[in-house]
Amino acid sequence: MEIGPYTLANQLILAPMAGVTDRPFRSLCVRMGAGMAVSEMVTSNSRLWHTRKTRLRLDHSGEQQPRSVQIAGTDPVQMAEAARFNVDNGAQIIDINMGCPAKKVCNVMAGSALMKDESLVADILDAVVSAVKVPVTLKIRTGWDPDSKNAASIAHIAESSGIQALTVHGRTRACGFKGEAEYETIRTVKSSVAIPVIANGDINGPRKAAEVLDITGADGLMIGRAAQGNPWIFSEINHFLETGKILPPPPLTDVQNVLINHLKNLYDFYGNYMGVRIARKHIGWYCRHHPDTDAFKQQINRVESTQQQLDLVSEFFSNPKGGLLAA
Repeated sequence: MEIGPYTLANQLILAPMAGVTDRPFRSLCVRMGAGMAVSEMVTSNSRLWHTRKTRLRLDHSGEQQPRSVQIAGTDPVQMAEAARFNVDNGAQIIDINMGCPAKKVCNVMAGSALMKDESLVADILDAVVSAVKVPVTLKIRTGWDPDSKNAASIAHIAESSGIQALTVHGRTRACGFKGEAEYETIRTVKSSVAIPVIANGDINGPRKAAEVLDITGADGLMIGRAAQGNPWIFSEINHFLETGKILPPPPLTDVQNVLINHLKNLYDFYGNYMGVRIARKHIGWYCRHHPDTDAFKQQINRVESTQQQLDLVSEFFSNPKGGLLAA
């Protein structure tokens, strides 16, 4: 799949997820087979660009190309400025967020709330595309609510504005993440524009990935929640699409080694204090499918040091049915 001058290694993309797709996780998923990984959302509010959180989100050191950064906001001038700012800080693709359903985003009429105002959508897209020389992509939902599905209309606006790829999450803003994704709407969008269309929503394994590609005719797939604690999903899907065969799940030793390495990268990136705390949710995701994890997760959430955290993880994987270190 091509986005502007960039040819992706495959058609699988890690979705931008606030608090999740930081540089350590993006790099891990690319190593595990994602063709591209999109950064956490960066606000268009310039007053927040120099906070520690935003500085970390702007850190692309050592990342594989192309580096895609998602921006969010409601003002065309601010969005254009944000696009230039991120390109100056290493972004090679700018992705515009019109798909986030979170209340704190939609309450200020950003994210998927923008789909209510097609004129403003056009103004934002025109401003951002004109502001930078790198490819600009867009992520949307199927509409505002089940009675207001305008994804195809937004897609035409995007194509006319010079957007070079479009991701569609198969739910409306009102649906959040409830119910089943509506792939037929994505199919309609795909058939109505010539730019690459990427399907997103409920892609949780190899067979589902193949099914979604078949139903939608999409050029690529974007995977979000299913990659949390399971970066292997990219290699598993790639293998199935290439061979028609399902890879066996990774052995526990592989899971342990990947998790330990992930934790160390989090400590290096955030520092020990924040690294330990941010690591907790990742540990929970890696271990959620193993038996008897409740007591382990309670204990892991209480430890304060990197070494304690690493020791507990190693002990758990040595005896995942309840082996815990002494408190």
